[in-house]
Amino acid sequence: MATHKVTFLPLNVTVEVDESKYPLADHGKPGSLLDIALANNIKLEHNCGGSCACTTCHVVVREGEENLSTMELDEEDRLDTAEGLTLHSRLGCQAVVRGDVVVEIPK
Repeated sequence: MATHKVTFLPLNVTVEVDESKYPLADHGKPGSLLDIALANNIKLEHNCGGSCACTTCHVVVREGEENLSTMELDEEDRLDTAEGLTLHSRLGCQAVVRGDVVVEIPK
């Protein structure tokens, strides 16, 4: 059982999660950034309910990108339509946390 630290910017809130307890909030993939955010009362939009059908849970990974699940084709296709897309963008509902990460929630 591993625990990971996830920091959400610009809130500068860090939460510690135990991956043996995934899913945490029943939105997005179990252990996703969205799942973790909602379980810890961190506001992360998710108009589609976390099913990779919109881009409202778009985040930018600032540190620990290697500690997230590999991006699948569905997420990559959907991200192409995200406002403010960067090389380090991910969808919160699809990126599963497997180590410490720092992500920014765009305004």
